[in-house]
Amino acid sequence: MLKMIHRIVEAAGKRKTRIRLAYIFCFIKGLLMKSPVIVAFIVINKVLENKLDSDFVINSAITMGLVLIAQILAQYIGDRLQSATGFEMFADMRIKVGEHLKNLPMGYYTEGNLGKISSILTTDMSMVEEVCMSQVAQLMTYIFSEAIMIAFLFVFDYRVGIFGLLTVLVIVLAGKMVSNKVLLHSKLRQSQAEHLTSAVIDYTEGMNIIKTYNMLGKSSKELSYNFEQSCKENIKFEKAVFPFSIGLGFIYALGTAGTLAICVCLVMKNIISVSSFVGIILFIFDLYMPVFILYNEATRLTVMNACMDRIEEVLSVPELDDAGKMKIPEKYEGKQVEFKNVSFGYEDKEILHDISFEMEPNTMTAIVGPSGSGKSTIASLLARFWDIKNGEIKIKGINIKDVSLYDLMNEISMVFQRVYLFRDTIYNNIVMGRPNATKEEVIQAAKKARCYDFIMELPDGFDTVIGEGGASLSGGEKQRISIARCILKDSPIVILDEATASVDADNERLIQDAINELVKGKTLLVIAHRLKTIKNADDILVIADGIIRERGTHQELINKNGLYKEFMEKVNSDISWTKGEVA
Repeated sequence: MLKMIHRIVEAAGKRKTRIRLAYIFCFIKGLLMKSPVIVAFIVINKVLENKLDSDFVINSAITMGLVLIAQILAQYIGDRLQSATGFEMFADMRIKVGEHLKNLPMGYYTEGNLGKISSILTTDMSMVEEVCMSQVAQLMTYIFSEAIMIAFLFVFDYRVGIFGLLTVLVIVLAGKMVSNKVLLHSKLRQSQAEHLTSAVIDYTEGMNIIKTYNMLGKSSKELSYNFEQSCKENIKFEKAVFPFSIGLGFIYALGTAGTLAICVCLVMKNIISVSSFVGIILFIFDLYMPVFILYNEATRLTVMNACMDRIEEVLSVPELDDAGKMKIPEKYEGKQVEFKNVSFGYEDKEILHDISFEMEPNTMTAIVGPSGSGKSTIASLLARFWDIKNGEIKIKGINIKDVSLYDLMNEISMVFQRVYLFRDTIYNNIVMGRPNATKEEVIQAAKKARCYDFIMELPDGFDTVIGEGGASLSGGEKQRISIARCILKDSPIVILDEATASVDADNERLIQDAINELVKGKTLLVIAHRLKTIKNADDILVIADGIIRERGTHQELINKNGLYKEFMEKVNSDISWTKGEVA
């Protein structure tokens, strides 16, 4: 219990002093909560001694009022110190997680972790900041209150005090025995929340395909299954907690009855006075209540512990090393890009094997090959979305690991097949390419990317707010805006990954015109299947099974009568080149 509380306090970082300061007010509140019983005990003793007078009654009433006011103030100050700290702490925690995610390899986002990230940033963090943080000081109040109660028992009689202390220890031991089981169910429940989030994301992202093929019932099976599993895990959690609560109640009842029995025996033997007996009776039904409530509330702490485990699991994922201090020179006479004996794999499966090639400045290198051969992986490694296993990649003679990721990305622009635009104005989506660009430069980039005309036809022109992911625009329009962004960025190296693969003929022509503007004076790496894109390349790499099988110009490779020629024949006959068709 105390370890869990200590864990959340340590996670507060620079704000943990405020939480610890809240403990002081929790102690004051715990003490004041028992003051009315103490006052009542004194009044009853005065009655038994026949010494009660009006002045004492008035003073007692005033004391009770002041105690109540002080208790309210202690509660208010404790809550202010604690609850506000929780929200501030997790605002920083979300930023910390965001900064961490920004520096993770792209592979982390292709391993089914999107549901986990979403679940942690919403469900887990909200659970801790909204529910658990408001309980930390309250739990400390219960601990202080119970300590005060046991101390009063020792004041009345050491034998009663020892029995009370033993009862509290039994409750604590029972809590420890069950907490591991509850923690296990907490982890399973939060894990299922992650699976549910992933299922919801998958279902909503694929809604257009689902409706198109009338698969609403079939595609919702996974979602329905996860809803059912979430229900089952929550019920299992409650079933695990319920016997625990009943057991605590049983120990609480036995402890109360046992204390009362001991007190009766002691008063009958004249070991304790009647007034002491009356004092204990005043406390008796509240005697073990703080520790009883404390361990009933502990289930929230076990959930919090599971949430913190999941948050720390994400934060423990190794970041890409960004300690490089070298600068990529603006002017360089040698090779623009060099891959030297590069090998790379996902986990234990190697995808690329000993890849070596160079790219001269202001040339076009095309990569062709079957699906799954490693074409897009090569492009991603150049942008350092992952770190390679062996070998080295250089830009202008500098190993990309020796420069900062910020400087590296200033050298590279990328146009993907799948374009993502943010829910913002078209202007802001373009100016992301170079945030300090002037409005005139943005407009010129839009014109070069062949998207100026359709932008001006929109209700608010460049100030038109587009939907999340660019949902309110066509595929070709989104692609041209992404190219405008790259044109504005004006990086010396451009990567095109199937940029015209999924658009109609009219859009393809406009996109090709936009690309022609983009690549003027650039070093170009192209991943494409279309002959008219490939045949003009200065260098063509034919990749299969993670190896460069052939290399040369279009005509040189045709003359080799090898894998590339086979590919060209299948392209011309409109037959797809799949991995299974490669020898």
